[in-house]
Amino acid sequence: MPYGRSVLTLACAATAVLVLSPPAAAQTVVKIGNISSYSGFVAQAADQAQKAVDLYVKEHEKELPPGIKLEIMRRDDTSNPEVGKRLAQELITREHVQLLTGVILSPVAAAIAPLTAEAKVPLLISIAAGGSAIPRISPYVARVSFTLWQQGYPIGKWAAEQGWKKGYTAVSDFIPGHDSEASFAKGFTDSGGQIVGAVRIPPNNPDFAPFVQRIKDAKPDVVFFWIPSTQATALVNAVRDLGLREAGIQITSAQDLLPDEQLPAMGDIPLGLITSGNYSTAGKRPANEAFLAAWKREYADTAIPNFLSVNAWDGMVAVFDLVKATQGKFTADEAMAFFKGWKNPDSPRGPIMIDPETRDIVQNVYIRRVEKQDGKLANVEIATIPMVKDPWKQLNPPK
Repeated sequence: MPYGRSVLTLACAATAVLVLSPPAAAQTVVKIGNISSYSGFVAQAADQAQKAVDLYVKEHEKELPPGIKLEIMRRDDTSNPEVGKRLAQELITREHVQLLTGVILSPVAAAIAPLTAEAKVPLLISIAAGGSAIPRISPYVARVSFTLWQQGYPIGKWAAEQGWKKGYTAVSDFIPGHDSEASFAKGFTDSGGQIVGAVRIPPNNPDFAPFVQRIKDAKPDVVFFWIPSTQATALVNAVRDLGLREAGIQITSAQDLLPDEQLPAMGDIPLGLITSGNYSTAGKRPANEAFLAAWKREYADTAIPNFLSVNAWDGMVAVFDLVKATQGKFTADEAMAFFKGWKNPDSPRGPIMIDPETRDIVQNVYIRRVEKQDGKLANVEIATIPMVKDPWKQLNPPK
């Protein structure tokens, strides 16, 4: 074949390929700012949540519509509200994120919330930040984690129903501690109990012994504790060292006192303790069994998930649902319209939804007792209070 004809043939073939091949699909990148406390006094909690985010993306990224990619931009607020606010501002103005997620500490969420209203960028609180009033700061805030009132009020009622008359509260001195204190006191006194003492504990690197001794000297029937889950083992050790249970003082709390991943380090001290919470690894639900199986495949025995892990997992479910429903193209108002009323009937923690009126989570609250299962401590669910709305918002309607 003459050389010129060969060149012509190849050129024609190349042209045919160019004509016949479909054009590459344009990629839509959804930019999400994930703000969490990767350092500071709740860094362990951030790690628990991040493991769940990474796992969910790995397991479900293939379910995104063709041509859509998530870019999750991690930022460390260092457990500091001012840093969190600055990072949110940078994510909004420089990175042009479409959505903010994450957040562990309520003061950080409260600092970020006004920016969401100014810039019209939604914040989906997906780890903790359980201060009840936060969604009222901005119409562009929704929450899929929990509120402390959801847990404190029911366990306060439960404590009074045990016949315990004199109650004492000991909480960390910041927003979630204040909410926990008020919610337990309200539930306890509404059911006939009396609060005879209260103490607030510095949130950073506290020495629990003086506060536990003060409680022991006051001799209440029951004490309600709330501290960040990262400090749980230290507080339980102080309870043991000062013989609080041996003194006949009952102990109860929200789930932060007995997080699943710290139970192995607590010995038998917590056996029989009753807490309220929205999740336990001991929960007997098909969705929880599937979640735990995926977690074990990824992390084996190097990490145990807890309530923060499941909250973050559910946060990613909501984000993925939004992206799939909108093909990755949504305004702030469209995102908020989607989140209002969003439901997941098959969360590892049970059915959940976001209340369209308050933009806050509605979920089961479980009364849990620490028992031994297969030789290991577990928060065994002994009662279920179904689909609890935030009691604070019901008691304090908008003016």
